[in-house]
Amino acid sequence: MNKYSFLNDYSEGGHPKVLELLQSTNLQQELGYGQDSFCIKAESLIKSELGREDVDVHFIAGGTQANLIVLASILMPYEGVIAAKSSHINRHETGAIEATGHKVITVNVPDGKLTPELVAQGLSEYEDEHTVMPRVVFISNSTELGTIYKEIELKALSEFCKSKGLYLYMDGARLASGLMSGESDLNMKQLVNYVDAFYIGGTKNGALIGEAIVLVNDALKKNFRFHIKQRGGLLAKGRVLGSQFLALFESGLYFELGKHANQMASKLVQGIEGLGYSFETHSTTNQIFPIFPNSLITRLSELYGFYIWTKIDSENSSIRLVTSWATKEEKVQEFLNDLKNLKN
Repeated sequence: MNKYSFLNDYSEGGHPKVLELLQSTNLQQELGYGQDSFCIKAESLIKSELGREDVDVHFIAGGTQANLIVLASILMPYEGVIAAKSSHINRHETGAIEATGHKVITVNVPDGKLTPELVAQGLSEYEDEHTVMPRVVFISNSTELGTIYKEIELKALSEFCKSKGLYLYMDGARLASGLMSGESDLNMKQLVNYVDAFYIGGTKNGALIGEAIVLVNDALKKNFRFHIKQRGGLLAKGRVLGSQFLALFESGLYFELGKHANQMASKLVQGIEGLGYSFETHSTTNQIFPIFPNSLITRLSELYGFYIWTKIDSENSSIRLVTSWATKEEKVQEFLNDLKNLKN
C-alpha cells in the first residue's frame, strides 16, 4: 500500500459541502431529468458566472460522455474533429468518438496546445470529398500536459476557426485548475467569447461525479436533450448533478478548490526543482511531469502512486504527479522528503 497517491485528482470522493447539500436535501421530492430546482439554480449560477443568459447548460455524469455527446451532436457522418495527439479524446477515451463514426484527426504538439498553424496543418490533408471533412477543433484547458491557454492564444484560435467554418470545443475536465493558474489571464466571462461549446469539470474538482456542458453557439442548441437521452446521459435523478454544481458555485468553492490543487502542485515543483530535477513541460496547474532517473522512479513507486509518462532516454523518464482539491500540504512535504532521501 502506497503512502499516498498522486495518480489522479479523483481518488477522493466529494467535498464536504457537496455531501452536506446532498444529504440535507435527500428526502426533498423533485422533478426528474434535470428539471429539478437544484439544476435550475445551478444553471442560473453558472450563467451568472459566465455573464451570459443566452447559453444553454446541461449536466452530465462524466467527461468522456460529455465529449462524446457534444461532438456526436455537432458532426455529420462524413465530418471529423481535429485534436492534439496527446488529447483525451485520442488517447484515453477508448475510441469513443470513433465509435460514433467520426474520425479524430491528430496533430503532433510539443505542449498539448493547438495553434492556428497546427490546425491548418490538420486541414491540409483533408481537402475534398475523398477524405473526412474537418468540422470541429478540440482543445483542453488545462491540457493533458498541464499547460494552459492564454487569452491571446484562445482568441487567435477562435478567429482562425471562424474563418474556416470550424467549431471550437473545449474540454474543461480541469477547467478550474486552468483558470486558477498563476499564469492564466482568462476567466469564465472571457472564455465564452471564444468557444462554441465547452464543459465545466466537476468530477476532478470536488464533485462526486458531474460535468456541466455549456452550449454558446445557437446553432448547437436545438434538440440537444435528444442527443443526451440517446447517449444515455439524461439521468432520472438529475438532481444529484445539479445539487453538486449548486454547492460548487454558490459561494466560489469551485475556484477555491482549483486554486488549492494548483498550490499543492506548485509546492511540489519548487521542491523538485530545488533538488536539481527538470520537467517535461512547463505546468502551473495541478498536473506536473518531473524527469527522474529510472532507478529513482522504481524506488519512488514503492512509496507513492503515480504514472510513468514518457521515456526521455535510456536512463530517464518523466512521471505524472497530480494534486487535487483534497491534497494536504503535509503529504506533499512527505513526498519531497522521501525524494530527497532517495536521491542521497
